[in-house]
Amino acid sequence: MAFFFYIDGVYTIIEMATSYGKDVGISDNNLLFALLLTQVVAFPFALMFGKLSKKYKTKDLINVSIIGYFLITLFALQLDKAWEFWLLAVCVAMFQGAIQALSRSYFAKIIPKEKSSEYFGFFDIFGKGASFTGAFLMGLTTQISGNSKTGVASIAIMFIIGYFMFNCAVKMNR
Repeated sequence: MAFFFYIDGVYTIIEMATSYGKDVGISDNNLLFALLLTQVVAFPFALMFGKLSKKYKTKDLINVSIIGYFLITLFALQLDKAWEFWLLAVCVAMFQGAIQALSRSYFAKIIPKEKSSEYFGFFDIFGKGASFTGAFLMGLTTQISGNSKTGVASIAIMFIIGYFMFNCAVKMNR
């Protein structure tokens, strides 16, 4: 369940970034530049987190990534300039590959090996469910409030819930 909440926030940010950027007045060229920048920056950071996972506990790196995404949503609340959107794209790129790979790796460590197919089936279902739930929540809160920043705030809540659920689950698995 923890994975569902925080990965929901991640996928929503990825899916809704350009819509939100458009809504706060970022031009199409700047949006395109930010998307390309994200792809260029994501690769070295994925490698860096891979190396960090040999030195630090996976659960700690997942926590850093969740907190990073939470801070990204807070920064997005005040966003209104193209350079801020580019900075946001870099920040998303820093954590995007890491949180996905680390979550899968951590999950593989905590599940029974003989039932890994079944457990990864659930893992995949939660990932797929996260593909639309966050976008729906963001759209609904934006529609109700009339302000897309309220929609972004609802995504921040997803990271808070995911963070606390993840840490409760980690304590239970000790």
